[in-house]
Amino acid sequence: MKVPVFPLNSVVLPGGRIPLQLFEPRYIDMLTRCLKSDEGFVITLLRDGAEAGRVASFYETGTYVRIIDFQQLDNGLLGITVEGETKVSIARSWQQDDGLNLCEMEFLPAEAPGSIPVAFHELPSVLRALFRHPVIRDLGMSVDYEDAREVGWRLTELLPLDKQEKQHLMEIQDPLERLNRLQGLLEALEEG
Repeated sequence: MKVPVFPLNSVVLPGGRIPLQLFEPRYIDMLTRCLKSDEGFVITLLRDGAEAGRVASFYETGTYVRIIDFQQLDNGLLGITVEGETKVSIARSWQQDDGLNLCEMEFLPAEAPGSIPVAFHELPSVLRALFRHPVIRDLGMSVDYEDAREVGWRLTELLPLDKQEKQHLMEIQDPLERLNRLQGLLEALEEG
């Protein structure tokens, strides 16, 4: 499956939402094509380069997203909100003449839902606190605070972690392994 790639300095996971501002012609063209064909694109974390730059390297694991809202912003730019559908692996990527990155991708297996073990009972409370922030609330995301996948995905997106750490957490396919890693990172943040 050939789809556009949007490299960012942040990650989005299945069920997660992120607002984006589009101003480069390559991304406005991408938006038009995605809306006309009712298709999405891949968001992946930048490894090197800038979000607005022509030369960028990015990680091979990302998330296939769909546009769920768009509007003209007060600053004159086009604003969109996307929602993650499924994690993907980028098999091959290349750049068009206009600078838009494209890729051949494969959907990764869906993570199994599961309840949150007692050892991680504080993590849903941390997530609830993050969801009280107005910017997060305005995204209109829903979350099942009893599902280990969803709690881990949202904490990965929202906690103030190093971007390589976020990528590592994203690449984990076992929700309980992700929660265990998040628990350790939160304990380190509290001690620091």
